Amino acid sequence: MTFESLGLSPALLRALTEQNYATPTPIQAEAIPLALAGHDLLGGAQTGTGKTAAFGLPLLNRLSKQTAANGFRRPRALILVPTRELAVQVTESLRGYGKHLRLNISAIFGGAGMGPQVEMFRRGVDVLVATPGRLIDHMERGTAKLDSIEILVLDEADRMLDMGFLPAMKRILAKLPRDRQTMLFSATFESQLKQLALEFMREPRQVQVAAQNTIAETIVHRAHPVDVARKRDLLVDIISRRHTDRVIVFGRTKHGCNRLAEQLEDSGLAAVAIHGNKSQAQRQKALRDFKTGKARVLVATDVAARGLDIPDLPLVINYDLPMVAEDYVHRIGRTGRNGASGEAVSFVAPEEGGLLRQIQRMLKADVELAVVEGFEPSRPIQLNAPLPKPGGRQNQGPRKSHRPHGKPAPRHAHAHAGPKQHRSGGHSGRGSRSGIGA
Repeated sequence: MTFESLGLSPALLRALTEQNYATPTPIQAEAIPLALAGHDLLGGAQTGTGKTAAFGLPLLNRLSKQTAANGFRRPRALILVPTRELAVQVTESLRGYGKHLRLNISAIFGGAGMGPQVEMFRRGVDVLVATPGRLIDHMERGTAKLDSIEILVLDEADRMLDMGFLPAMKRILAKLPRDRQTMLFSATFESQLKQLALEFMREPRQVQVAAQNTIAETIVHRAHPVDVARKRDLLVDIISRRHTDRVIVFGRTKHGCNRLAEQLEDSGLAAVAIHGNKSQAQRQKALRDFKTGKARVLVATDVAARGLDIPDLPLVINYDLPMVAEDYVHRIGRTGRNGASGEAVSFVAPEEGGLLRQIQRMLKADVELAVVEGFEPSRPIQLNAPLPKPGGRQNQGPRKSHRPHGKPAPRHAHAHAGPKQHRSGGHSGRGSRSGIGA
């Protein structure tokens, strides 16, 4: 199958050819014909499967063949996304697909000034990519008029629910015309999400190209037992031995990620951090530095676990294990994309065995425990250890603890920090190489 066989307009096909896209991915091959036929659509697909084009190409195809009915080009298509990074990525992708179309594609999100966004609405926009909170802000100001929306897309809808956007989503949906096409894309379909779909979609067709919580078979999973106080030294050792490989390192807290990036820089490794407290300009600069190779290491909280298109990434390191096993899937989805090989390495302190156990249960497989020479833990991993309480000082050593969303932990939250301040050397571990991820 080719894109030509799907019935897309010549202008879109020209843009795809210029970007060397010839063969649709499975989600694109199944979703695009249904969307072009005007059906509401439930699309089940992980990040990295090409879902942006799966909804973006038919959306642009439809709008390009119709003249705007409103006088000053109010938005005709609305794409809701959970994060600023995904808003930027989707906008850039759509602009690339629609480079030969006379359509204005713009994004609004928090962390950016309201003034330029208000001016964007004044000039007119055809396709609006938005995070729910910022769109509500513009609705309250009266700058965002949604009465001309013909197509609605909810991208990574499960993530929006996880982030507490359900009330905002329902408020936005209530302002949209009933006569519209709706497409919802999600990695998983929980019961709450299915109920939401029943409320606002019309006989949706469902396309599922991967099982829920699918993890690429090309990813090698490995866990290194190590004391909390030695994690940073082990990280420096592994990254230094991999020479040129870029790597995303996932931490649990904003403060911890900032501190770790600074420590890596002090060790001679070019690193940047990205998390919710960074301004949009800071986030975009960090991603640009990482993508262009100016920085080898991107230290991130889970805000970066989804929606970032970073090709050729062979390695993801879980410096802190996620508190929720499902987040492991989204983190390691940065590697092993589109059939390429990748490696997911997790640092596990003895007291964090309970977190590793719940990941193994989700994977339905054991994760290889490989002790790195020179970084042997002071005691064995306790797989039957109780799960740490949210906000506990699991991996932060002497750092300030935070809850998963950045709120300070209560003083009584118990810690599993182990020794607080040894910064011993011993860079004698071994880091194995793997194939290139995509």
